[in-house]
Amino acid sequence: MFDRQAVTVGAILAVARRLAELDDGVDDEALVERLGALEALKAAASAAQARAAAALDASQRQQQRLTGVPAAERGRGVAAQVALARRESAHRGGRLLGLAKALVHEMPGTFRALQAGRISEWRATVLARETAVLSREDRAAVDEELAGSAEALARLEGMGDREVAAAAKRIAYRLDPRSVVARARRAEGERCVTIRPAPDTMAYVTALLPVQQAVSVHAALQRAADAARGRPGGDERSRGQLMADALVERVLAGAAAAPGTPRVPDVAVRLVVTDRTLLAGGDEPAALEGHGPVPAGWARELVAGTVEAGARVALQKVLLDDLGRLVAMESRGRFATPGLAAAVRLRDGGTCRTPWCDAPVRHVDHVERHAEGGRTRLQDLQGLCEACNQAKEAAGWRSRVDEATGTVVIRTPSGVEYRSVPPPLPGAPPTTAEGSPIEAHLALVVGLAA
Repeated sequence: MFDRQAVTVGAILAVARRLAELDDGVDDEALVERLGALEALKAAASAAQARAAAALDASQRQQQRLTGVPAAERGRGVAAQVALARRESAHRGGRLLGLAKALVHEMPGTFRALQAGRISEWRATVLARETAVLSREDRAAVDEELAGSAEALARLEGMGDREVAAAAKRIAYRLDPRSVVARARRAEGERCVTIRPAPDTMAYVTALLPVQQAVSVHAALQRAADAARGRPGGDERSRGQLMADALVERVLAGAAAAPGTPRVPDVAVRLVVTDRTLLAGGDEPAALEGHGPVPAGWARELVAGTVEAGARVALQKVLLDDLGRLVAMESRGRFATPGLAAAVRLRDGGTCRTPWCDAPVRHVDHVERHAEGGRTRLQDLQGLCEACNQAKEAAGWRSRVDEATGTVVIRTPSGVEYRSVPPPLPGAPPTTAEGSPIEAHLALVVGLAA
């Protein structure tokens, strides 16, 4: 069995290597045909991944049953294994596993269309999403109507994303209108606000709202922008800039310090910067907690602007070893988090330590379970999101710290290991060509608050 599995994996990797060797010296018609064939290959690979994920789920549940795991807890941690294997976050892994099980067990027509490269993984996801509220029988009926025949599949193949969603919604509402309405009501409980980095020291703040509220918010911002542009003399800012500035000003409930410039918010933010960058005009990038690297000049402007706006600035010293690893942080009562937890979040960049997970840190947890000897030291703690912290508590998961490098080694119930290295901090020394580190310098944490 092992040899057969190894050959299968080797064959897949061989195909990947062959793709890298494709010659572009062909005519345009051949290039277009190649693009289409590769898209079909991507869809077929997605179908194979779905089948593998569903099989892994069944196998893990069986193993958990044999080892005495209660029925209510079986399947715990499988989504995290899928996420790691596909280099995705644990949250995304849960969606991928749910999609896989729906396609393999409940939507055969959609699954065959994906295998044949007739639809993309995303359109299969849309169909699964729009039928999730239905019973197994009704979901199968939608699948049959949209992808169960050659004629239906031909229509589905020519649809865009919105058309696919609309078609599935229409059939679902016809089959079970009460469930669709109930789903819409439950969806209001999923409203939230998220933030993610954008290029050039910008960020996206996204709000998931009930549609009537979202439309009202957008209309109010449009009215504010139109009113500003209609004033005598006009306004040089674009409509989009005016809407963005109106949003910031209204949320922060304060007047702008200058036209088009919102005042400093009444919340603390932390900037990690070397003493050279902050005080001596150095050009080493800083790091804004929860965002990532920012240019040195921009960091200095942020600190200067905060001071000029009358805000308080607090400094904390960060001590790095000769490899640039965080070993201690001066404690200050200014920040709400305890000193050790703050140091862990700082070292891990404010994001989950699990590979490929960009979710914000929600829990500071022991790498090795405390009950099994895990120590409450900086090097033995890690920042995790809620989903990853729950996944590591499932049966069969093990984590340890490589003392020499500070790397966290994660071993899943399937026996696969993954390594997690914290991101480099400002002040971490570059290495020479021989690999020996240059002497490290002091780094500072600048706390900015109104």
